[in-house]
Amino acid sequence: MARIAGVNIPTGKRVPIALTYIHGIGPKAAADICAAVGVDLCRRVNELSDAEVLAVREHIDANYTVEGDLRREVQMNIKGMMDLGSYRGLRHRRNLPVRGQRTHTNARTRKGPAKAIAGKKK
Repeated sequence: MARIAGVNIPTGKRVPIALTYIHGIGPKAAADICAAVGVDLCRRVNELSDAEVLAVREHIDANYTVEGDLRREVQMNIKGMMDLGSYRGLRHRRNLPVRGQRTHTNARTRKGPAKAIAGKKK
């Protein structure tokens, strides 16, 4: 089991697919990492040597913000919006959808389960 950026990546999967298990690395970034390090896209994680795993780990540490640092940065950005009192910050504070979605119906993921209204039924 290869451990990169504090995440155990699956050994049976191809390298670019396995790298997407790291928060902050998507399919494009994973392919770019493989190209930069010189790992073939068809190889599996369990076929990599220790030197190649180390090269991938060092490349990610040097060039990408991933996992805990990325989560912390995102949370700080949200907190900054809330402190400013921007519209997006207010939506975050009230636990409502932030990106312009409708809330008359839907938005149940963000708002939570529907609350019954007294006297509504006829």
